[in-house]
Amino acid sequence: MATLFTKIINDEIPSYKVAETEDFLAFLDVNPNSKGHTLCVPKKEVNKIFDLDEKSYLGLMKFSRRVALAIEKSVPCERIGMSVIGLEVPHVHVHLIPLHTMEDARFTHKEKLETEEFKVIAKTISKAFN
Repeated sequence: MATLFTKIINDEIPSYKVAETEDFLAFLDVNPNSKGHTLCVPKKEVNKIFDLDEKSYLGLMKFSRRVALAIEKSVPCERIGMSVIGLEVPHVHVHLIPLHTMEDARFTHKEKLETEEFKVIAKTISKAFN
């Protein structure tokens, strides 16, 4: 059965996409720790990050770096944090989180954003990515 992220990749579920290549997709987390919290995923469905083949793993890291640099240009923050946990959805994903304090990295506080805010943030990051 396809994961939630595979359904997003296949446009079966709407998302706020910020970047895409042939092999990877980045989209805003709809339950973000902070404004601009983005998920980077391989289009190939793999459960655990270290189960990726080396080329895909390195490709995901390179893609995530490009997305992080675009977020940093687009969202005011102290820095971009990166987290790979993978327990919520059984599909490899890298969290890129604009950090203001350590609390933003703890997944204990969530920002509430309106649809229009998501759209503006996604568009701004996407422009910086391209």
